[in-house]
Amino acid sequence: MGPGSLHELSALALVELYRRREVSPVEAVESVLGQVERWEPHIRALYLLRPELAIEQARASEARWMKGEPLGAIDGVPFTIKDNIATKGDPVPLGTAATQLTPAKDDAPPAARARESGGVMFAKTTMPDYGMLSSGLSSFHALTRNPWNVALTAGGSSAGGGAATAAGYGPLHIGTDIGGSLRLPASWCGVFTLKPSLGRVPIDPPYMGRAAGPMTRDVASAALFMQVLAKPDARDSMNLPYQDIAWSSFDAGVAKLKGLRVGLLLEAGCGLPVEPEVHDAIARAARLFEEAGATVIPMKPFMTPAMLGGMDWFWRMRSYIDMQALPPERKARVLPYIQQWADSAAGMTGEAVFNAFSQFHHTRVQANAACNAFDYVISPVAPMPAFPAEYASPTNDPMRPLEHIGFTVPFNMSEQPAASINCGYTSSGLPIGLQIAGHRFDDLGVLQVARAFEIIRGSVGGIQHPWPQPPASAAAHAD
Repeated sequence: MGPGSLHELSALALVELYRRREVSPVEAVESVLGQVERWEPHIRALYLLRPELAIEQARASEARWMKGEPLGAIDGVPFTIKDNIATKGDPVPLGTAATQLTPAKDDAPPAARARESGGVMFAKTTMPDYGMLSSGLSSFHALTRNPWNVALTAGGSSAGGGAATAAGYGPLHIGTDIGGSLRLPASWCGVFTLKPSLGRVPIDPPYMGRAAGPMTRDVASAALFMQVLAKPDARDSMNLPYQDIAWSSFDAGVAKLKGLRVGLLLEAGCGLPVEPEVHDAIARAARLFEEAGATVIPMKPFMTPAMLGGMDWFWRMRSYIDMQALPPERKARVLPYIQQWADSAAGMTGEAVFNAFSQFHHTRVQANAACNAFDYVISPVAPMPAFPAEYASPTNDPMRPLEHIGFTVPFNMSEQPAASINCGYTSSGLPIGLQIAGHRFDDLGVLQVARAFEIIRGSVGGIQHPWPQPPASAAAHAD
């Protein structure tokens, strides 16, 4: 592999090449920047792209490696970080034109840990307004598109992170997830992610169900990144007590699956029905688990329309209150879909808000109860593959905005770790994500099961397609 292809390598592979002094971090970053130049006009995944600063960081890393003194596990490895994770000196627009662009005073915990470990942050990634959409539609950023088909969405709210990972913008990306915002773009872009147990990766500001995690092309890179991201930070009041987890033991082989009781959830119990091609891909994955020695047991749905609807209406009220605090001229800049969604909560009574909020805890209780009988639970990430890029959601209806998160959101509220890994494609070549959820705190176990499936997936022809390549034409989308 020549220097121009270094952007395709995993984080572990890059670090090993640095250690052997066969490749410089400068060469790796230059390769990533070249890939960005080829892809970015078509997918618009990035915010604050700074090539000169990236090269400067890479040169500093090169000097450390020449002395045999790397700062940490990802020294010299290129990475991106989502718009809503503060980086010192940079504005945090939250995906919306309504935000005042005030420079952040400090790095938020994920950014701080990655930089302290020597990672090279070359850009931030896009997101929709306030992170409240599962698409790349934003009033601030250009429309983010899916590298597998640029007419389609990359998902969201970690839209740019999913697109950047699939497009080969280096091996490491950081996103956030409060209802599926890591796993949905990972599924629709065919990449890997881990939504950790709540508090495993410190974040500031913390919020109920909100987790930060890695987005990568392979499980190994995510495991390496977790060594960095899971270090403690007192700013997160929901941070778990620090554990020295053996992230490097993520590869327990296919033997990890032997004897496991695995729940198979093929219906969410709420929202949109699972499309046939998604159903069939998850069923095929389940058969691979069985062939590897796991006992796969069908599960009954545990989510209900009342649970999903309650969470939706509570989030509407939260957003309504936030937007009411904006001057009218700034509120007018918010994406109209989000305005309409939030304004629909204007007439809610206190009793209605309380009842809506109660569904978060009810979801937590039901998710834990449903999972207790199993070691792990597998399911679709989303009931459908990627939808048109211009849509705010699969329904494109602000009164039915969350009907695709029935499989993902319960594991935010139950605080359980859950991963998305590619398990197949539609007849038109769109990726389909398999969700793997584990018991609370069993983040390493979820990585090990994901790695076992990654091995099985690689042994079965046709499951993993070559990564998409930039269009030959230099034409860019007008948006």
